[in-house]
Amino acid sequence: MNRHKIGIVGAGNISGIYLEAPRKFSNLEVVALADLDLDKARAQAAKYGVPKACTVDELLALPEVEGVVNLTVPNAHAEVSRAALQAGKHIYTEKPLATVLEEGQELLRLARSKGLELGCAPDTFLGGGLQHARQLLDEGVIGEPVAFQAAMLSHGPEAWHPSPEFFYQPGAGPLFDMGPYYLTALVALLGPVAAVSGFSRASFPTRTVGSGPKKGEAIAVNTPTHVTASLELASGVIGTLTTSFDTYWEKYDTLVIYGSKGTMVLPDPNSFGGNVRIWKDKAWHESAPAHPFTENSRGMGLSEMLHAHARGREPRASGSLALHVLETMHAILRSSRERQAVAVHSQPGQPAPLPLGSDEEILR
Repeated sequence: MNRHKIGIVGAGNISGIYLEAPRKFSNLEVVALADLDLDKARAQAAKYGVPKACTVDELLALPEVEGVVNLTVPNAHAEVSRAALQAGKHIYTEKPLATVLEEGQELLRLARSKGLELGCAPDTFLGGGLQHARQLLDEGVIGEPVAFQAAMLSHGPEAWHPSPEFFYQPGAGPLFDMGPYYLTALVALLGPVAAVSGFSRASFPTRTVGSGPKKGEAIAVNTPTHVTASLELASGVIGTLTTSFDTYWEKYDTLVIYGSKGTMVLPDPNSFGGNVRIWKDKAWHESAPAHPFTENSRGMGLSEMLHAHARGREPRASGSLALHVLETMHAILRSSRERQAVAVHSQPGQPAPLPLGSDEEILR
């Protein structure tokens, strides 16, 4: 199997799981790691055996680097992805694709014009839990889907995150930070969104950092922190999505699909594994996935993207899917501002399900 040489931009909290990805996906080899803080890049490179720590410009100039993983803060996603594409590199970025819709559209046009791949997290919908749910839906276990509800309820990340400021700025908040997991899962399971109607608010004007060296510092909140929306899918299925950094809640069903013959409670879309629960014939039935990738497998979307490119097909965690999710999130906030329903114009194809098989074989 060909090993694709990868550079990673961003040595922060999430970099570790991507630096471990070559242990799970043998078509990946991380050869360089860049960060604005070179000391941080050097420390992570040493920890994970990456041969080169460098600046972003130096990484993009390396001729051996075929693809770049963009792990920067959301407001830098478009800039770094654009630079990687202009340097002739495939790009796989953490979500969201961009914070500004027009920048996301520009990135997709640029990638296509250069014959390069643009992929985007989340790739959790490729995990065993949601792939098993897709199989059950396709088999008609709960009949025809008619409705859904999705919710991510929390009181925000400032209690544990060492640098949580960006979570409360435009392009983040609960919708842009966590919404992609739920929206991507819904599109993968039920197809694209056609229209939305949303409401949003920022319940608290400031937040306080709860841990780390910034503990006690105040954060100004400049984006909605409680967002709820009704969504109509192109298939006619309707449902609700709520994302919140303003609530206290211990346990809830994060994603539920209602069908003509039963109800399906899905695993958390922020995870790769988990069982599916079915309410049918007045009883609960629990179904464990036979699909692989039930542990944390971030980097799976990158691996599948490179497999797809080599075979001339669109990746499953594609730029067109990520752009649709980005447009949907902007439409929800626009609907809240304008107090009217907003159409979603991008209509990507529903990603094909992964076949059952051994781990890496199914990515091909």
